[in-house]
Amino acid sequence: WEYQPLGPFLAKNFASTLSPWIVTLEALAPYRTAPPVRDAEDPELLPYLNAPGDREEGALDIQLEVLMQTARMRAEEQVATRLSATNYRHAYWTLGQMVAHHTVNGCNLRAGDILGTGTLSGPTLDQAAALIELTVGGKQPVVLPNGEQRTFVEDGDRMELRGWCERAGAARIGFGECAATLLPALA
Repeated sequence: WEYQPLGPFLAKNFASTLSPWIVTLEALAPYRTAPPVRDAEDPELLPYLNAPGDREEGALDIQLEVLMQTARMRAEEQVATRLSATNYRHAYWTLGQMVAHHTVNGCNLRAGDILGTGTLSGPTLDQAAALIELTVGGKQPVVLPNGEQRTFVEDGDRMELRGWCERAGAARIGFGECAATLLPALA
């Protein structure tokens, strides 16, 4: 019920973690790029979501990695293993489109507000940024280097997201560590 048919509602607020770094849009300017081309069968964008500047460079070229370290891996002093690598430029909606859609009916935004982008998976399975995708809905477990398998996050698992921008002629920008360990529920 968490994924189908109701959607990933509980997953959006489950173990939410934020990086301590704030990166301004001005700092990200050198990493703006064209968003992915939409499939022909996708609905046409509404005018308020189809600005010329957004079509030309509304996406952001941000490298992303998803890593996992189980409790057993930590006990055996094994480092986290990378589950996937992707890029924010694959996002279906640009940041400008998300802000425009959020505010089109009069809802305000203030400095410090947080917008959820949704899962930032790329077009191929090795770029899937969620276990639900990597495991094809829990049907194909991820096998970790130590032989453990995961279809979903378990108690003691530490998940880490890493993000950075890197391009010739521009400063490398990191987004700081974004990691959390899933603790058992209190009885």
